[in-house]
Amino acid sequence: MKDYQYFKFDLYTVLPALVFTIAIWFIYTIEVKYNFNFTDLGIRPGKLSGLKGVVFSPFIHADLGHLWSNTIPSLVLITGLCYFYRNISLKVLLLGLFFSGIMTWIIGRPSYHIGASSLIYLLASFLFFKGVFTKHYRMLALSFVVAFFYGSMVWYVLPLKTGISWEGHLSGGVVGLLLAIITKNKLPEKKKYQWETADFNAGDDPFMRQFDEDGNFFELEEEE
Repeated sequence: MKDYQYFKFDLYTVLPALVFTIAIWFIYTIEVKYNFNFTDLGIRPGKLSGLKGVVFSPFIHADLGHLWSNTIPSLVLITGLCYFYRNISLKVLLLGLFFSGIMTWIIGRPSYHIGASSLIYLLASFLFFKGVFTKHYRMLALSFVVAFFYGSMVWYVLPLKTGISWEGHLSGGVVGLLLAIITKNKLPEKKKYQWETADFNAGDDPFMRQFDEDGNFFELEEEE
């Protein structure tokens, strides 16, 4: 598969990110407009009923600041996932959300854990490590971009600040790393130059014929 066939910017590239963003803003609007409180739909460690948060918690936010801080990273990282890893993007999202939610339920404090931050940590971790593991120049470039813009998030996998779910952050980061290791993704074919092919003959190449056996350059006489 050529680069232009693998890297395609189309509706699917942006649709998952747009759907998720619209969903979290719609749910928050419903909460505010009708004075609902969906916090009890979050992940609640220590209670079996708290497992429902594995599905619902990424869509629930405490306030406008919390919602806004998760909006732009979600848009950027989900779009990046769908563009660079289209074939496995849905698998990464579904498995990542499920297992990071379960891990949060296991290691979390006995309080409600809500918000899309675990998804953001999941995607940032996956995109960074997957690019490093694949060693494809475009994926590596994405890894560097993720590290530059979101590298400082690593501090928040530790209990440094009250009021944030560092357990959710840690769970997302760990699951993202594991998915980067175990998921298989067919990469575009590496471009091969003429001299890299098996049937290349230096004697038939006009440029290579301008070098002698010792590698010294000389100009070929023009044919009359």
